[in-house]
Amino acid sequence: MPQTFFFYDLETSGLNPRHDRIMQFAGQRTTLNFEPIGEPYNILVKLNDDTLPNPDALMVTGITPQQTQADGLTEAEFAHLLLDEIFTEDTITVGFNNIRFDDEFIRALFWRTFRDPYEWAWRDGRGRWDMLDVVRMTRALRPEGIEWPVVDGKETNRLELLTKLNGIDHFKAHDALSDVEALIAVTKLIKEKQPQLYEHLFAMKDKRKVAELVNLDDKRPFVYVSGRYEALYHKATVVFPLTSGRNGNVIVYDLRYDPTPLVSLSSKELAKSMFASWEERQKEDFIKLPVKELQYNRAPAVAPVGVLERDDGWQRLSLDAATIEKHRNILLANPGFAENIRSLYEGRPEFAKEHDPEAQLYEGFVPDIDKLRIEKVRNAGADELADLHPEFTDERLNGLLLHYKARNYPQSMAEDEAQQWEQWRAARIKAQLPAFVARLQQLAAIHATDDSKSFILQELQLWAESVVPFDD
Repeated sequence: MPQTFFFYDLETSGLNPRHDRIMQFAGQRTTLNFEPIGEPYNILVKLNDDTLPNPDALMVTGITPQQTQADGLTEAEFAHLLLDEIFTEDTITVGFNNIRFDDEFIRALFWRTFRDPYEWAWRDGRGRWDMLDVVRMTRALRPEGIEWPVVDGKETNRLELLTKLNGIDHFKAHDALSDVEALIAVTKLIKEKQPQLYEHLFAMKDKRKVAELVNLDDKRPFVYVSGRYEALYHKATVVFPLTSGRNGNVIVYDLRYDPTPLVSLSSKELAKSMFASWEERQKEDFIKLPVKELQYNRAPAVAPVGVLERDDGWQRLSLDAATIEKHRNILLANPGFAENIRSLYEGRPEFAKEHDPEAQLYEGFVPDIDKLRIEKVRNAGADELADLHPEFTDERLNGLLLHYKARNYPQSMAEDEAQQWEQWRAARIKAQLPAFVARLQQLAAIHATDDSKSFILQELQLWAESVVPFDD
C-alpha cells in the first residue's frame, strides 16, 4: 500500500492530556497529493461522569458533555476505531500543533484503554508530521506567494487567519472537521508555493534524517524554528548542537546570543538561570540561558545554514555568518560549559510525579511479561472482564483496569470495585469543582446577553449537578 496522509484535529475538555479528555475527533485521509480518500470522520467521544470540563474550552468549541453522551463513542470503542480504521499501516498523521498537543491526548487515550501508546505513530510505515512548525519556517525563510497574517502589529500563524487571507474556505474555526479541511488546504498551498522547502521538511519527519543534520559527531550550526524562539525573528534562529540530552536527544545553543557571559558561570549559577521563575526572568539583570532540547522524533523544523544565503535569509533573521562563527568558536573553546548544561538536563525531572495511574504513562515502560495480560484485557467483552483478574507486574495497570471497566463496561464491575470507583470519581470531581464553579460564574456574567454562550453555560451547570457526588 502507498503511504497516505491522515489529517486530524481534536477538541478536548481542557489542555492537559493527562487529566482532560477528547470530546471530538475529525479527520480526512488523502493521498500525498491531497486527493481525498473515502469520507471524512467526525466523531464525538463520551465525556465520562468523572470529568468537569474547562468552561473556557467549551466556550470555544461549543460542544457540551450532554452531546457527547447522546451521540458519542465510549473511549474503548473510539480507541478500537482509531487503530482498526484510521492509524493503519503506512499512514502519516498530520495536524497543526499535533505533536505537542493532539498526539499527547491520543497517547493518553491508548494508555487508559490498554492499547500501546506509541506504535500507532511509527510502526509498519507509519509516521507523524506537524504543520505548525512547517508554517513557521515557511514564513521565516520562504514567505513568497503566501499572505501572512499580522494582528496588532504582531505576526500570528493562527490557522483561521491564514485561511482567510489566502482565500481558503474555513467555515467554522475550532470545529474539528472544519479545521482539518483548512489544514489540508494550507498544506497544499505551501507545497505549491515553496515545493523545495516543503519536501525538505517532509523528510524531517524521519528522525534519522534529522540526525544527519543535527548530531554531536559532526557539530554544525543549523537553522531551527520553534515556538520557544522570539516572534520578532519569525520564531527562527541559528543554533549549535551543544551536548547530549535525555532519551538520546540533543541540547542546542541559540547562537544569536554571545556565550561569553555564560561559559564562566558555575553549575549552580547556570541552574539558577535555567529554573528561574517568570518574575525573575523579567528583571533587568537576568542572564538568559539560550539552550533548549531538540527531540529527534518530533519532526523538528530544521535546515542547513545554507538556506539563509538566498532571499535575504540572514537579514530576515537579523543574523550574520560572522557572528554565528564567533559564538560557535567560544562554545568550542569552553567544553566545560557544555558539560555543565548536560548535567543540568540530566538532573531535571521530565514530568512531575503523579499518584493517579491514568497520568503515569511516562513513569516507565510496561514490562514484556504484562503485554499478554494487556492484550487479554483489550480483547475482553463485559462478561469476560467480570471474570478476568490478571496479576499485573506493573502496579499502574491494576488501578487502570478498574477505571477502564468503570468507563467502558460498568456492568463488569463487582460491588467492591464499584465502590472503589465511586470513591475515586467523587474525589476527582470534588477537586475540580471549586475552579469549575468560579469560572462558570465569571463567564455567566461576561456572556449574560449571548444566548448561544448562555446555553452552553447552562448545560455545564446541569452537567455538574448530575455528576457531583452527594455527601452522605
